[in-house]
Amino acid sequence: MSTVQDITSENAFTTQISSLPPTTTIIISFHTPWAAPCAQMSLILKTLASSYPPQSPPTVSFLSLDAEALPEISESYDVTAVPFLVIQRDGKVLEKVSGSDAAKVRAAVERHAGKGGNTGKVGLPPALEVTRREDADGNAEQTTSAEKKGEQGGGGGGLSKYAPGPNDPKTAPEMSSTEGQKEELETRLKDLVKAAPVMLFMKGTPSAPQCGFSRTIVGMLREQGVRYGFFNILADEEVRSGMKTFSDWPTFPQLYAGGEFVGGLDIVKEELENNPDFFADYVAAPKGKGGMAAPEEQKQSATASA
Repeated sequence: MSTVQDITSENAFTTQISSLPPTTTIIISFHTPWAAPCAQMSLILKTLASSYPPQSPPTVSFLSLDAEALPEISESYDVTAVPFLVIQRDGKVLEKVSGSDAAKVRAAVERHAGKGGNTGKVGLPPALEVTRREDADGNAEQTTSAEKKGEQGGGGGGLSKYAPGPNDPKTAPEMSSTEGQKEELETRLKDLVKAAPVMLFMKGTPSAPQCGFSRTIVGMLREQGVRYGFFNILADEEVRSGMKTFSDWPTFPQLYAGGEFVGGLDIVKEELENNPDFFADYVAAPKGKGGMAAPEEQKQSATASA
């Protein structure tokens, strides 16, 4: 069975990619050690990989990378959150999947690499199958395996006529009010601002900023040798809108340090002018070499410099 290969350096990544024939479908998984959903993605990929028998030359190859340990590779694929899956062949990206939804990941892999063995036996949900049927008037319509199963269970008419019974399991969390949604968003934002000792909420990514202010603050952090986490607010309208209220600050970029709001570009400039060592506790690289880094690395650096 095939396995997932851990890539620990840019040279190893380049060597592995160049050693594979152009016909090989390459599954690249980006993760971080501190993001809980990445552990689930790791299990999903190992299960998927095990369903593909090894061949020579390989038809499919599974690679796993720490997104923050290899920031240049992450930025080249526009990785803005983890877990993040990239499927490519012959140097061309075929599809990207964000998140750890097992059914979605399996569908994407099988769409480009073909089906492996029976992964359903080892923990992955089966792929949906589509069949055709005819109604009493001879009109053809498509039915998924999920609908078919519902009909066999007594819910005739398919999903379009299905209504949950009192004993059916709940399939989605109940929201009692808009207030509940606001509390959920605030909890998420509190976690985000503490995801790394220094967190930058910006337009775009460090490798491709989408506004001049974001580009400037990225350059400042790099020049200071600060390793930081970032969030592309253009990729999530809920976070973009919520952060304006959460920070009580109407524009981006927004910078947090130690879970506390520092300010926008002008405030960061002012802090550095008044105190050149403002980021001293968060420096984890030589001057001019700052960039993305895992929170653990920043914490270790802060402790060592204290």
